[in-house]
Amino acid sequence: MHVSVRINYISAERFWEPGKLIPAGIRVSTNVNIVGVETKDEKLAAPFVVTIGYTPSIAQISLKGQVILSGKPEELKKIQDDYKKQRAPPPALLQTVTNTSLIEATILSRSLNIPPPIPLPGLRKPPKPDKERPSYVG
Repeated sequence: MHVSVRINYISAERFWEPGKLIPAGIRVSTNVNIVGVETKDEKLAAPFVVTIGYTPSIAQISLKGQVILSGKPEELKKIQDDYKKQRAPPPALLQTVTNTSLIEATILSRSLNIPPPIPLPGLRKPPKPDKERPSYVG
């Protein structure tokens, strides 16, 4: 199955005043919704909405678009039937929408000077030993 994502709408707004320090410990929530599945030219089109919110409320990012799925007719029929039965979409579809949206949102977050919506790698503090270990170096 081949999945392609087209983004049609992007909205991003910073609520936090410029110059005011953004607090530590921000939580970011990402909500991905597939809002329909329809057949188009032997492919499936699935409109989606992605909303990214920050707590405390420093910003919000919204993206809307369409996923185009192509593949074997049986696979596409199953996806459409599963949608009608309110079952979860295939992981490949959700992962592709999420990845594409988070990349766009990360670029927007830089423009708005807000933390990116993806966790950045951090350095781990080495664990403190319970007791001092003897040194074998002489």
